[in-house]
Amino acid sequence: MAPISDHPLRYALTGELHARPFPNVNAPQVVAFLAIKQAGDAAARDRDRGADMDHLVALLKHYGAPLPDKDATHYYGAMGRFHLKWEQHTEFVTYTTFGEDLSSRPFDPAEFDVFPSAWLDATPGQRLTSSLLRLMPMPDNTDDMLEQLREWFVPESLAAAYVLEGAAVVASDFRIDPAGHSRFAAFVPAATGSRRIGRIIQRLLEIETYKTMSMLGFALTREIGGQVGKMDRQISDLMAKMSAQKMRPEETLNALLDVSVELENVVAQTSFRYAGTAAYKAIVDERIGALREARFEGRQGFGEFMMRRYEPAMRTVISMERRLERMSARALRASDLLRTRVDVERSAQNQSILESMDKRADLQLRLQRTVEGLSVVAISYYAVSLAGYLLYPLAEVTGISKGGLTAAVTLPVVLIVWGAVRRLRKHIE
Repeated sequence: MAPISDHPLRYALTGELHARPFPNVNAPQVVAFLAIKQAGDAAARDRDRGADMDHLVALLKHYGAPLPDKDATHYYGAMGRFHLKWEQHTEFVTYTTFGEDLSSRPFDPAEFDVFPSAWLDATPGQRLTSSLLRLMPMPDNTDDMLEQLREWFVPESLAAAYVLEGAAVVASDFRIDPAGHSRFAAFVPAATGSRRIGRIIQRLLEIETYKTMSMLGFALTREIGGQVGKMDRQISDLMAKMSAQKMRPEETLNALLDVSVELENVVAQTSFRYAGTAAYKAIVDERIGALREARFEGRQGFGEFMMRRYEPAMRTVISMERRLERMSARALRASDLLRTRVDVERSAQNQSILESMDKRADLQLRLQRTVEGLSVVAISYYAVSLAGYLLYPLAEVTGISKGGLTAAVTLPVVLIVWGAVRRLRKHIE
C-alpha cells in the first residue's frame, strides 16, 4: 500500500501555532517596544513587506546579530546586550527589545536608544505606538510601590491591578510622556516564573498596540461624521419631497442615486477599517480578560479603565457603522419606491399614447373606407365610360340606345370594381 501523503501546508500550519512563543523574562529589566504602520491601504494589500524585512535586517546588521530568513514573519534572538522580538502583522510590524540595564532614572528616554536614531529616521512607515516597560522586583512594602506609581504616572489616569492571581502588579496611565512613549510598570514577586512574566509583558504590549489600532476606527468616524450627517439630511429631505410630491419622481430618483453613490463610496472606504476595529477590540478584551485582574489598593484596573475611556469610543464606531447600514437600507427602499412610481407614471403615459394611437388608427380606418368608397365611384365611372366605348357599336346593331346600354352595364361594372377593391384591401391586410 502506498504511504499516505501529507497536505503541503500541514507542517507549516502546525508550526504557526508555536512560532511566536512568549519570551523568558526576569526582573529587573527594561522593555522597549515600537509598532510601525505603513501609510498604504491595508484593504488593498499594497503594503511593502519587503521594506519591513529590509528595515529589520538593517537593525540586526547595526548590532552584528544573526539575520532571519527572507520570508520570515517573526524573529527572536540576541542583539548585542539585548534580545529582540520582531513580528510582522497584517497592518503593522512590532519591535520589542529586552535589556537588563535599568536606568537609575525611571523611564529614561535614553532606554529607547536601543533603536538608533538614523534607523528610526529610515522607518518605512509611521510610528503607531512606542512604549517603555519597567520590570521591577516587587517590594515588600506596598506603600513604596504606590509612591513609585504616583511619581511615574498621572494619578487621575492611573490603572493598576494584581494579575494572574498575584503573579504581578501592573500599572499604566495610557498616556504619552514628553519623550513620546507610553509607560508601563510591572512588579513581580520572586516566585513568578520567567515565562509567566513574558506572557504578562506580551499581553500588556498587545493591549496597547491593539487599542491604538482599534482607535483608528474612532478617528475615521470623527473624520466622516460631517459628511455622513449631510448625506443623512439629504436622504431625509428627498424622502419628504417624495411624500409631498414636490419634485418629479424622475428628478427625485436621480438626486437620490447621486447621494446613494456617495454613500456607498463611504461604506466601501470604511468597511475594512471598521472590520479591523471590531477584530482589534475583541483582542483587547481578550487580553485584558486573560490577565485575570484583581483590585490593587482601591485603584481602577485595566478593564475598568477601558470600560470608562475606551468602550465609549468603540460604541461610537459601532453606532456609525450601523448608521451607515441603516442609511444604505433607507436609500435602497426609497429608490425602489421611486422606481415604482416612475414605472407607474411611465405606464400611464404609455397607456395614453396607446389610446391616442388607437384613435388615430380608427380615424385612419374611417378615412381609408371613405377613400375606398370614393375610389370605387371614380373607377366605376371611368370603367363604365370605357365599357360604353367598347359596346356602342353593338348598340347600333341591336338598336339599343347608348343611354340604355350605359345604364345596363353600370351596375355590373360597379359590382366588379367594388369586389376587386375589397379583395385588394384584404390581400394587403
